Amino acid sequence: MSGFRARDIPGLLASILVCQLAGIVGSVFTTPAIPSWYASLKKPLFTPPSWVFAPVWVTLFTLMGISLYLVWKRGLGRHDVKRAVTIFGTQLTLNVLWSAVFFGMRSPQFGFVIIVLLWFALLATIVAFYRISGIAAVLLVPYLLWGSFALVLNFSIMVLNP
Repeated sequence: MSGFRARDIPGLLASILVCQLAGIVGSVFTTPAIPSWYASLKKPLFTPPSWVFAPVWVTLFTLMGISLYLVWKRGLGRHDVKRAVTIFGTQLTLNVLWSAVFFGMRSPQFGFVIIVLLWFALLATIVAFYRISGIAAVLLVPYLLWGSFALVLNFSIMVLNP
């Protein structure tokens, strides 16, 4: 983050906070379902232990926030920045919606539809961010990798629990 100044701190913190708040909203649906409904599901052998998800998501939401800030600071008056931030907002909304559908509604089937849409929205975000900041795009790659894993996991759970 070359050219980072003290005046950037509020914007950076706001961007990270927005992303972490999305995670908190998603956890409202997720947390109660883990020891009950989610624990009762048949899961594939590659399913990580439940405790892994929280630190992974905190890290990913932090990286998302930094990435968002790197694009946002280029100026929302720019058409490409406004478009990229809008796409980012779409994928963030789909992220929360997935938690609400998969865990809240207890629907791996509808969750799968949402996570496929999320995956494509995330890919579109990376492409849009890359056009503005290569670093911002690279910071989203771990999220794409985890999202790809989550898509496969969601599909597997859907198949194992018809």
